[in-house]
Amino acid sequence: MTLMRPLNRERQHSRIPAPLDLRTKEVRIPVGSAWLYGDLVMPEHAAGLVLFAHGSGSGRHSARNRQVAACLNQAGLGTLLFDLLTVHEEQEDIHTAEHRFNIGLLTERMQTATLWALQQPGLWELPLGYFGASTGSAAALIAAARMDGRIAAVVSRGGRPDLAGPVALATISAPTLFIVGGSDRQVLPLNMEAYSHLQCSKRLAIVPGATHLFEEPGALQEVSRLATEWFGLHFSQPHPGLPVSHLSLGAH
Repeated sequence: MTLMRPLNRERQHSRIPAPLDLRTKEVRIPVGSAWLYGDLVMPEHAAGLVLFAHGSGSGRHSARNRQVAACLNQAGLGTLLFDLLTVHEEQEDIHTAEHRFNIGLLTERMQTATLWALQQPGLWELPLGYFGASTGSAAALIAAARMDGRIAAVVSRGGRPDLAGPVALATISAPTLFIVGGSDRQVLPLNMEAYSHLQCSKRLAIVPGATHLFEEPGALQEVSRLATEWFGLHFSQPHPGLPVSHLSLGAH
C-alpha cells in the first residue's frame, strides 16, 4: 500500500508533454443486433491500448475519464472510451437504473469490446489494459480474470472492486493498481479488503485529501500520472498475446 505525496497542481501541469499527432475516430462495436459506440484515439506508434469502463450512470463522454485518457494519449498510449450500454439500454436505464449495476452485463461488454479490438488491424498486436472507475472497475477486473492473461495491466480509480468478488480477484494475473482518495471513507475500506484478495502484482495508491470523484485541485492529475506510469511500466513487459480463437465470453 502506498500513500502518495501531497497534491501539487503546479508540479502536475509542468509535466504535460508537447502535443502528439493523434488519430481519433468514432467506432461501432457490434453486440447482438445493436451497437456500442466508442471513441478510439491512437497516437502514432502507440505502445498499447487502454479500454475504459465507466462508472454507474456515466458513459464515454465522462469528463474525468477523458482527462485521464488525454494524459495517456500524450504518453503515447491509445485509448478506447465506449458506452457499455446500447442506446436502447441507456434510455431504459435513465428511468429504471436497472443496467448500471448489472456487473455481469457490464463485464460481458468489456469482453466484447476487447475481442473487437483484438480483431482490428493495428490493434490486435498491442498490449491491452483496462481502466475502470466506480462500478466499472468491477467489470474490468472480472473481464481481466476471464481473458486468459491477455490483459497486460489494470487500473481502478475510486472503484468498487469488492463487487468483483474474492474468487475473480484471486484469479487476476494482470498487474493491478487501485487508486483511492484518502478522504473517500466509504470506498477506501472496500478497496483495502478487495486488495487483500489479489494474488497478482499489485499496488494500492491512496491520494491524500481526495474524495470519491477526485474533484480536489490536483487530484485527477495525480490519478492520471499514476495510471500513465502503471500502464507504461507493464506495457513494456512481454505479454502472451493469445490468439483471438482462444478467447471467449465465458467465465472460467
